Amino acid sequence: MKRPPYLNFPTVTNGTITLRAIKESDLKDLVEISFYDAKQAENVEMAAEMQDKIDTDYIEGNSIHWGITENSTNKVVGTCGYYRGFKNAEGELGCVLLPQSQGKGYMTQTLSLAIDFGFKEIGLQRIWAVTDRDNHQAGKLLERLNLKKVNNPDLNENEVEFELRK
Repeated sequence: MKRPPYLNFPTVTNGTITLRAIKESDLKDLVEISFYDAKQAENVEMAAEMQDKIDTDYIEGNSIHWGITENSTNKVVGTCGYYRGFKNAEGELGCVLLPQSQGKGYMTQTLSLAIDFGFKEIGLQRIWAVTDRDNHQAGKLLERLNLKKVNNPDLNENEVEFELRK
């Protein structure tokens, strides 16, 4: 397994989007979707503090967190990454888009790039994601990307887990 951190922070791209390191200048655009330990940022300063924690997690080899940018504008439209460590060659995939960027196909492309990176670059054997049972769009997206719903008795009744094995 080739866990983070890497000599150079990886950038992953296709014709429409790029997954890249989050810059300080991105934070003002990401406040409304900045979270750490299930707490949402209320301002740019909180988003910066959260990003510092995320950066520490990366340096410690427990995560990788990208900004999702739309290539034609180079504007950040969301975030994506692997969180909570890589125990047993597994990675928890998470993502969020800014509301104005939803419905444009960015998330399908983002997760495809992240899944490919997880298997080929990190060396994961299992990728998993947890979403709210009522978030039917997320469930459909994960299933389109070949993740299968699995029974995880450790989740609360409002959550569902999906997985993809290599």
